[in-house]
Amino acid sequence: MRIDIITIFPKMFDPVLSESIIKRAQAKGKVKIHLHDLRDHTSDKHRKVDDRPFGGGSGMVMGPEPIFKAVEYIRSQVTSYLPAGQAGKSQVILLCPQGRTLNQKIAKGLIKYKHLILICGHYEGIDERVRKYLVDKEISIGDYVLTGGELPAMILVDAVVRLVPGVLGDKNSLNFESFEGNLLEYPHYTRPADFKGMRVPDILLSGDHNKIENWRRQEALKRTKRRRPDLLK
Repeated sequence: MRIDIITIFPKMFDPVLSESIIKRAQAKGKVKIHLHDLRDHTSDKHRKVDDRPFGGGSGMVMGPEPIFKAVEYIRSQVTSYLPAGQAGKSQVILLCPQGRTLNQKIAKGLIKYKHLILICGHYEGIDERVRKYLVDKEISIGDYVLTGGELPAMILVDAVVRLVPGVLGDKNSLNFESFEGNLLEYPHYTRPADFKGMRVPDILLSGDHNKIENWRRQEALKRTKRRRPDLLK
């Protein structure tokens, strides 16, 4: 998989892309991540990417020209990367408050694409022509306002990359995480078995894997019912 990120703050991504699972995924060659400074694609001598909105109003709006140019440039660079007949396996995603809220199902759905182009919005918004004629999907990470789309893009990358086959060391670990099967994850314990009088449940020390599996299932159901009953619907 290849992921291209269009942003006006590319340095924000350095700490995230160079650590943990995402770093190892790139080192293994499972994913290629490229950052693109939107200001490199403007024809304005001051590298300006925004302007006042038509009709008046507060704030500034990101213009269409540099965004269209950036996407066209990226697509020209990945022609050799995508196998023949795989042009449709590329998706342009706008990170914005109006998009569908990111969840595990959406993250899994993005794995089928060989190429993702992420656009990080900013200011008061983005020219509607970008949304209407260029973007394939709009994704949000929640009903609150952030300064820009950089943090949502980082979260989306993390959620997707860990699902790429071969990225995680234990492929079975994906089957026992929160939101798999619409359940929150069961409680976890590790050594010592007794910590300051707080003991690990005896069943986890029993060695009976069938009973342990059943206990975990029941605990996941209890936790989901208590904390996220909406998932059980």
